[in-house]
Amino acid sequence: MSKLLRLILPLLLITFLSNAQPVPGEDENIPNLVTFGGDAETYWGDDNFCQIIFFAVPEGFNEPIYIRIFDPSTGGKNDEQQGEWNTRTRFSIYGGEGSCSNQDARDGNLDGDYDSGAMLDSKIFSDEAEYDLNWYTFGPYNPSEGEYLPDDGGYIFKVIVEGVSGDDGNLYRMYLSNAENTNHDVEGAFAYYFKYKFRLHDDVTQTSHIYPYINDPSTVYIKQSNFDWDNDGIILVRSVDRAGTTMIISKDDDWSHSNFKIREKEYHSSLDIRMVKNKNANIINNNVVIRLENQDGEGLKLYSVPIGGVPKYIPKPKHRSVKAQ
Repeated sequence: MSKLLRLILPLLLITFLSNAQPVPGEDENIPNLVTFGGDAETYWGDDNFCQIIFFAVPEGFNEPIYIRIFDPSTGGKNDEQQGEWNTRTRFSIYGGEGSCSNQDARDGNLDGDYDSGAMLDSKIFSDEAEYDLNWYTFGPYNPSEGEYLPDDGGYIFKVIVEGVSGDDGNLYRMYLSNAENTNHDVEGAFAYYFKYKFRLHDDVTQTSHIYPYINDPSTVYIKQSNFDWDNDGIILVRSVDRAGTTMIISKDDDWSHSNFKIREKEYHSSLDIRMVKNKNANIINNNVVIRLENQDGEGLKLYSVPIGGVPKYIPKPKHRSVKAQ
């Protein structure tokens, strides 16, 4: 990253991500994150039963922070049952050197050091009724307990969600807060992820979104990979210079990949990756996985809100030909 970008990007993050603490974010319009128990079948929409989320706290924020989980147990209205409820899910919080800069953590490489850094907290949830549709709070943490990565937004905390056992789907949400018992925004904080696992809406009129930010001029093209999409609609890339480019979507229990070249006007702006439902198929409980990489195989951050706002396509002006008199 150039020196200029290192100076500009944190300012953009603080300016536009002041209300970016929920995961999924409001602009993403995604109902829930999902992690299945470690004994589940992958064709239910989880390729490896592990999700990694990163939270960034700006350098100037000095109050205690909390990481809150909505409905961390598996066994209620919000979850996906497979036979008898039998799933145990571990939520772990990490900070310290190497916790978030480690490449295995960014790639979600479960054969490597994905759980690098210092574990600050960990708890296993099963089917406890007290947590059904309720919040559980981890913390408090001093922001300095995160890994200091100024290029990534300040002090970074890592949340790992693992399906320890069982075969049910645990659906949940997260929130970074500066209050223990309520969701209160940490100004300038935000979340990002490199691989995202979530539930699509059942309502076919709802469109979900993810928002990578293209800040590196050396990015030539992006490889989009998605898992177990069940042919549920289309994935559409939209930007300030792109009305809509369609990506290949996967079938049941399968990965699909497609590339799209970055245009000059798309640098230093967000892309709007739209996930449009199949309006004729009536597919419900569709859990999916998506990841974006550059041409070198490096994962791109997906932000909880679009940096700079949702990109608006600007059509090229049409020039009328004037007949000579």
